[in-house]
Amino acid sequence: MTKSQLVDVIAKKAHLTKKASTEAIEALFEEVTRSLAKGDKVVISGFGTFYVSQVRDKQVVPFGDESKRQTIRGHRVINFRVGKPLKKAVW
Repeated sequence: MTKSQLVDVIAKKAHLTKKASTEAIEALFEEVTRSLAKGDKVVISGFGTFYVSQVRDKQVVPFGDESKRQTIRGHRVINFRVGKPLKKAVW
C-alpha cells in the first residue's frame, strides 16, 4: 500500500476529506519520526512497537587484502516489534 492509497482509505473510513486525511497521516509520521530521533519508543497498541537501537560502536575491519583496514562508524537502526493482534491477523 502506498501513502496515497492510505490517504484514500483513511479518508473514506473516517469520513474525512483527502486533505484532512493527508494532514492527519503527515502529523502521525512527523511525531513517530520525532520520537524515534530522540530515542523514544513508539508503542501503538494492537499494532506494534517502533524503537531505536545502537549497532556496534566505531570499529575497524579488514578491507580487501589483509593490509587494508576500513573504519565503520557506529550507527543506530530503527526496529519494529509486531504486536500480537497484527501477528495473528497476518498469520
